[in-house]
Order: sequence, then structure tokens, then C-alpha cells
Amino acid sequence: MRIGGFARRTYHTSLVFTCIALSLASKPAFAQPQGQEIRWLRVGSLHSWYSNVGSEVETGRTGSANEQNDGLRWLAQFRWQNHEAAKSMWIGTINYYDRVLQSTVPHKVIAVGPRTADPINEIMPVSFKMYGRDYAPTVVVDGITATDNSVDDVVDETVDTLKADRMIVSVMNTYLGITVTRRILAFSQQFNDNYFIYEYIFKNTGMIDNKGTIDAKRLDSVIFHFQYRYALGNEAFKSNWAPSNHIDWGRNAVNQVIGQDPNAPNFEMRAQYSWYGRDSQSKIIDDFGLPYDLGDGHLAAAQYVGTVTVHADKSATDKSDDPYQPRTTQFLGNDTGPQSNDQFNPTQMTRKYLAMNAGHPAQTHAELVEALPGKYGDTYGADAGGYAQGQGFGPYTLNPGDSIRIVLAEAVGGLSREMEYEIGRRWKENAPPYTLPNGTTTAEPDVYKDAWVNTCEDSIKQTFRRAIQNYKSGFAIPLPPPPPSLFEVNSGGNRVRLTWANNAASYPNFDGYEIYRAIDKPDTFYTKIFSCSAANVVHTFDDTTARRGFDYYYYIVSKDDGTKSGGVPLVSSKFYTMTNEPAHLLRPPGIQLSDIRVVPNPFDISLRSQQFGTTATPDRIAFYGLPGVCTIKIYTERGDLITTIEHSNGSGDEYWDSTTMFRQIVVSGVYLAVFQTPEGSSAIRKFIVIR
Repeated sequence: MRIGGFARRTYHTSLVFTCIALSLASKPAFAQPQGQEIRWLRVGSLHSWYSNVGSEVETGRTGSANEQNDGLRWLAQFRWQNHEAAKSMWIGTINYYDRVLQSTVPHKVIAVGPRTADPINEIMPVSFKMYGRDYAPTVVVDGITATDNSVDDVVDETVDTLKADRMIVSVMNTYLGITVTRRILAFSQQFNDNYFIYEYIFKNTGMIDNKGTIDAKRLDSVIFHFQYRYALGNEAFKSNWAPSNHIDWGRNAVNQVIGQDPNAPNFEMRAQYSWYGRDSQSKIIDDFGLPYDLGDGHLAAAQYVGTVTVHADKSATDKSDDPYQPRTTQFLGNDTGPQSNDQFNPTQMTRKYLAMNAGHPAQTHAELVEALPGKYGDTYGADAGGYAQGQGFGPYTLNPGDSIRIVLAEAVGGLSREMEYEIGRRWKENAPPYTLPNGTTTAEPDVYKDAWVNTCEDSIKQTFRRAIQNYKSGFAIPLPPPPPSLFEVNSGGNRVRLTWANNAASYPNFDGYEIYRAIDKPDTFYTKIFSCSAANVVHTFDDTTARRGFDYYYYIVSKDDGTKSGGVPLVSSKFYTMTNEPAHLLRPPGIQLSDIRVVPNPFDISLRSQQFGTTATPDRIAFYGLPGVCTIKIYTERGDLITTIEHSNGSGDEYWDSTTMFRQIVVSGVYLAVFQTPEGSSAIRKFIVIR
């Protein structure tokens, strides 16, 4: 039995996985108009959400302006690592007879994003499904489902020949009669887990709605345009050390384009990428990389994010890759650009189409920013919202039945989390000499910091290379062993017991498991606490180093022997089994009420070494030696009741986070804890809080 499971079907096929998406695109689709649906890709270090309307609009997942920066989370294990503010997909043509306006308009553009979408009359969802090689594992802590995957990694069907770990396929009809199929692939293999591959097939089916209405006509000078509004440094904004909320909406994003001319001697790829530009309002003279100046110095913006063009058809009849695509790489103002969506406003449509087909700028946004005094990312131009990447493919001619295929990869790359802390710590210490990435040294902390942040450009390019190679190989990258299909964690009195399924043991080149543990919270660094090889494989482990009063989070990975990847073992993704519920050590119930103790007593906020963690649980007070079931009432010294705790887990332990029933942290003082059993027995303990 699967705990917290869903109704599922398994799809077995001998066909290659591309047939799924291509078959959907090969014929008109009929469906009733749908509202927005969401799917997540979260099997690797990069997590993001996707919508059935074909693009991810601003605040499109939650509708909250406080979550404008939402998506493309990397490194996704940690909080507030979002890099996406909004996206758009625009499709335009010329000299189009508009059946609503009953006239021919010079430019017709339909759009989803960056801010709005019309799923009823403009770009209309038909189908939306996620496929996987297998379902996400069942993860249980103390009998309850303990994984975000139970909600955010819901596979509709499994495909045993799928080469990606996950594939989202969405189909949309449009007002123009172009049916759009978008296929998004995610990989969990550790060298290919920080990018997604997008395949778009735009087919002139003549299907102009979801009722089956056909209006077949030739479409001339068709442009397919994508826009990416990136926002970097979200952690600094959310943690209140950023200089302004420019970060959250992408005002500071600096946008670079490379590979516009395939005949250039240094041509390698067609790519666009963005990074955090210095902020003119920062109190730090050089805030490149966004160091935590008032804290430990760690960097919040040591990442680059962007896209690379992998393939674009030359024409509807020539399916070879056109190295001159995209033909437009203009950056667009997030507020002043042609962002409004009104497909029946000819003036707006002309402005939009001209931007979609404007070619390459004489200077990229990054080149213009770098020429500014201070090189501040938030001071170029008059747009208060900053600037977004734009890419236009075409123009194409599409006769009825014709199609165009475009393949892109979107990625985030940069310094590891460990390096973000190490570089930031050294920068904050201001203790030269500093070792630069090339092995030389400098006495300047900003030179040191900036040099390491600049290596993120190399990281994003390396990621693009891997995505291109993966595509060219037919997605033949070696696969890691699958994760255990069941991972159970059970709290105990003197250990935390972990058990798991043995389904990975039969995988070729399988070589055992590794278990990692975090303390206090799941979004932090993990430490390896167990490893076994195929020669001494086990499927149970007791964590006897756990200490009472602390929360513990775990994940397990399967590994191979490295023969498929040049000696480096491939491991299953930690995100398949990472727990989001804590396990603890539990004492047996006390024998008598005189066994009850309050720990620590006194509780002194300044004595960190005597507390149960300093991040997620800094105010925790423990009650030990309790009966299996009792009610705990906590009073001030003068007798005011401040909270009631129902202890019912049958153990001798209970914890209190030093808050009142109104969620206020208690002040310094003397407090009384009254313990009452169902049988009527009671005990009182006095304790002191010093804050």
C-alpha cells in the first residue's frame, strides 16, 4: 500500500518517448476551456512550476504580489533561491483577417504573459500531463507522509522508456489557428540536473478554439517570441539585507546575449543569460554577488540564469537547425515595453510585432550597463521595472498543416552553497591574501569576491554545453540507480531507525546507499552519516548519534560504482527522499510524576550551547519524564495562564517553543508548569526564562 498515494496508471510502450508529444501535436485537439493548472519539476537541484497556458506569468502560481519572484529555484534545497519573475510567449503574423474586428490588420499578435493570460479566447489549454519513468517514492516519518513530492511531483502516467526523469506535455489551441505543443524535460543525474529542455512545436492546424472550429489559412511572416524576466538575489530581499526591493522584481538584472553571428570566429552557442547587477542604493560600495554585509558575509547572488537555443527549424519544409535563429534578441522594458495584451488593439499589436521582429541590438543590455559609472544594474534606462531578455524566432511562412520546431534549454548555474559561504566569509574577514580562481593572489577583498562571482558565467556556459550535448546524443546520458521506492523514518527512545526498499539493488552497477542528515530544519546543509557498498548492502540503519531535543531530517540516495561516468559514482536525486517532517529521540514515559524535569532550567537565551539548536528551534524548552498522556498548563508567577499543551504521543518527552497561546515569545521571568494526568494526578515545576 502506498501512503498518501494517488490514483495512477502505468503506461508501458516500446516507442521512444518523443512519440508522446509528437502524436499530440499531429492532430487537432478538442477540449472544453480550462482554468490554469500547475505542475512542478523538482527532481534535480533546479525546481520550477509550469502552467497549462504555455508560459509562466507574473505571480501566476499564487496570485500574490509578495511572491513575484517565484520559480527557477536553484540550489533548491535552500530557501528563497528563486530566479524567475515572469515569462511570456507571443505569436505574431502579418496581414491577418481578424474575424472579430472583421477587417485585415497589418499585425496580429496573441500572447500569454508576462502578466496576464486569456485561456478562453486567446491561447486555450487542451491537455496537460506529466510523465515519469516511475512515481516518486513513498516517504514516511513516524507514520505520516513526509515529502513535498506527494503534492508537487504527481506523475500522471509512467513510461518505462522515458529518457528524462520527468516530462510535462501541454497542448494549446490559439486564436490564430496554431496549435502549440510544449514539452519540458527534467533530469536528475547530478551533472545534468540544473537545466530544463523545452521543445515547442507550432503547427498550423487551423483550430481557432476548443470547440473544433477550423479556419484554415496561410500565415505569413510568423514570429515566435519568448521573454524572460529574471530576478536574482531573492534571499537577500526576503532576509532584509538587500538594499531595495529592486531585487524581487528584477530591476537589477543585467542581460547578456552571445552568439548572434554564427560566422564570428569565437562563435560557440546562441545564448542569453542574466546576473545580479550592482545596486546604486546599496550601502556596500561593491555589492556584486550580494554579500551579507551585516551578518556572516555569505553571497546571495552568486548565480547566472538564462537560455540557450538548441535547435530552430530553418523553415516549415527544412527541418535542419538554423544557426541564425533567434533573429531577434532585443531586451525589453518590463514596464515601458510592449507588455500589454490586447489582441484586438491594432496599435498595440503593431508595436508588439515590431519588437518581436527587431533583430539584434547594436549593444547588449550588459554592454550598456557596463559602460555606466558604477556599472549599476538598476540605473540603466527609464524603466522602473528593469529589463527582460527577449528572443524572436522567424519569420516563418506556415501553410495549413505546416509546423515549426524550436528547442531551448533554460538553466541556472553558479557557485555551490558551500562556496557562497566560504567566499563571503573570507570577504567579510578582510584578511588577505586572497586566492583567486586562477591561483594568483590579491590583497583586495572586493577583487577576490568579484573574481569568484564572475566564474558563474563559466558555470552557466558549461551547463549550456551539457544541455546541448544531452540533446544531440538523443538524451543518452547515463542514468543513476533509482531511489528506494519506500523510505521510512521512525523516532525511538535511544535511536532513530531508517528503513528503505531494495528496488535499486538489482540496477546495473549498483553499489549501495548513502544517508544524509540535517539538524533543526530541512533547508540547510546535510552531513553524510551512513554509507554501504554492494558488498555489504543493508536496508536498515539506526541513527544512534541523534540527541534528545533536536529535530532531524534525512534523505537517502542510491549510488552506482562509477563505471558509467568516468569513475564518479552516479547517485539518485536527494529530492526524491528528502523528509519535510522531523524525527526525534523519544524517552519512554515516566513512572511517577516526580520524574518530571524542565530542561534547560534556567533557560538563558545567551547560552546557546545549552539550547536545542540555534536556528529553527532557538526558544525550545523540554519537559522530560512525563506520563504518556497529560495536559501541561504554563502560568506566569502571578498565575496568568499563557498556554496549554496537550501531550498525547505516549512518550516521556514534550517540547515548548516559549510562546504564548497568541504566538508571542515570553519575556524574562519565573514560570510555573502544571502537569495533570487524565486520572487527576498533578505536579508543578517552577522554571526561569532569561532573555
